[in-house]
Formats: sequence, C-alpha cells, structure tokens
Amino acid sequence: MTTLDSTPAFAAPAPSWRRTLAAYVALTKPRIIELLLVTTVPTMFLAQRGVPSWWLVLVTLVGGTLSAGSANAYNMVYDRDIDAHMGRTSNRPLVTGAVTPRAAVVFATALAVMSTAWFALLVNPLSAALSLGAIVLYAVGYTMILKRRTAQNIVWGGAAGCMPVLIGWSAVTGSVGWPAVVLFLIIFFWTPPHYWPLSMRFKDDYATAGVPMLPVVESNVVVGRQIVAYSWVMVLVSLTLIPVAPMGWLYAVAAVAVGGLFLAEAHRLLRAARAGASMAVMKPMRLFHFSITYVTVLFLAVALDPLLYLAIG
Repeated sequence: MTTLDSTPAFAAPAPSWRRTLAAYVALTKPRIIELLLVTTVPTMFLAQRGVPSWWLVLVTLVGGTLSAGSANAYNMVYDRDIDAHMGRTSNRPLVTGAVTPRAAVVFATALAVMSTAWFALLVNPLSAALSLGAIVLYAVGYTMILKRRTAQNIVWGGAAGCMPVLIGWSAVTGSVGWPAVVLFLIIFFWTPPHYWPLSMRFKDDYATAGVPMLPVVESNVVVGRQIVAYSWVMVLVSLTLIPVAPMGWLYAVAAVAVGGLFLAEAHRLLRAARAGASMAVMKPMRLFHFSITYVTVLFLAVALDPLLYLAIG
C-alpha cells in the first residue's frame, strides 16, 4: 500500500468547490449507505411495534450516515492502490487525485468522532458503541485484515454491514433483543450471495489487483454452490423471525415469496456454472441486482407487519 504522503503522478487542475464537495461525498459511498439505511428504519418500526418517534428516526439515520461514511472513507484510503487497477473503482477520488490521502483520513476520522458523539448525545451510549464498532469492523477487520488475505473476506467482513439493524433496535429499546439478532443474521448470510455474483462479474479486476475474492481462487461451480448454500441458510433464518419477533402473515408471505425467488435465481446461477456457461450466459449480475430487491422487500415487510397488526388489532 502507498503512503499517506504519496500524490498522483500527474498535476490535476484546481477543482471547483462543487467538484471538491462531490469528491468528498463519493468517499462515503452513498449507494452503499442507502442500502444500510434501508435495514435500519424497518428495524426501528419492529422494535417499536409501531411508528417510532420521527425525531429518533431522523437522528439515527443521520448518525448512521456519518458512521457508514467514515468506514467507507477509511476503506478508500487503504484500498486506493488496488482501486487504481480495477475498472469499476478507477475513478474514485483518491485514485484520480481529487482528494489527498491525508485529507481523506482527516475526513474519515472527523466523521467517526461526529457519529459516535452524535449517537451518544442524541440517541444512547449503546447505539454509539455499536456505531463505533461497525466502523472498526469494516475499516480494520474487513479492509485491513481480511480483504487481501482470505477468500472468506466478505463472509466475516460483512458483519459490519449487519450492524445497522442492531443500531436501529438499540436506538428504540436501549438494548439488543433476539429479533435484532435474527435480523443481523439475515444480513450476515445475505452478504455473500449478494456480493459474490458481483465478484464473479469483475473477477478479472480482482485478480489483477491481487484480491483473493472467492470467484478469483475457486471455479464458478464452487462459487455457485457457496451462493446456494448461503441463500438457503438466509431464507431459513428469515423464517425464524416469525416465531421470535413474532411476525404476522404479511411478513410470512413476503419472506416465503421473495425468498423463493432468491433461491430460484441462486440455483439458476449454479446450473449455468455447472453447464460451463460463459459469464454472458450466467449473468451473475441478475442475482446481484435481485439481492437488493430481496432485502428491500423483506425489510419493508418487517416495517409494515407490526403496523398491519395495530390496524386490525
């Protein structure tokens, strides 16, 4: 990895304040933050068994955005050397020189301090601790320790992406209950079949950068089997929320329906891999995109189910 004082080999023109702002926003990976927040709000509805305080929802979302932005910015600082070798990441601010590494570290640290203080002052100490833990898990556990050393990087490193449900639950209740643990496990087992199809599509990039993602070091058949295995566990865990929470018929129907579609897509990918199909025929990005739909629909049901119970109860 390069040092914090390293600069691009070319002299970039002085950016306008709009380009500078856009570069710092890009450091936070806004699209990833959106996905994390999709799981936070429904968890708060379930924890409240109804509509939580909108002020609490707002401050939790702001704190979560700051926390995730910090973790993502640290990730970009550490990974800027490999990002330069990958087509889909070659335009990131630290690669192009729009932001210097030192400035990015200061920015990431400021966001970490702000998010922790924000949660501690406006939500509760447990949420603050979980938020800080999420930053450490992603920036240190995944980015610095696991990503470049093991093909199971996304499995264990993905735990950081599960933290928003614990933060959302603790924001409402001040504790971490069993329903929150089940939601954590759903995201934990969802992460590999969500990310590995993307890794299959861009495995040449990962190979060039020297990152041992599972599709780089194993055959498509092995990756397909792993995706199917994790998908089945994910769906089964999602059904355990019904007795644990407990959940009603709306969530049950949604979990079975969208889970069945997820399994069908995972098995389709495995069949294509076993047939020796090309990447164009396997279309792993179909599962990647559907995995986002899956988690969105499932957590929407998590939010609506208790509201339906209140409406008819």
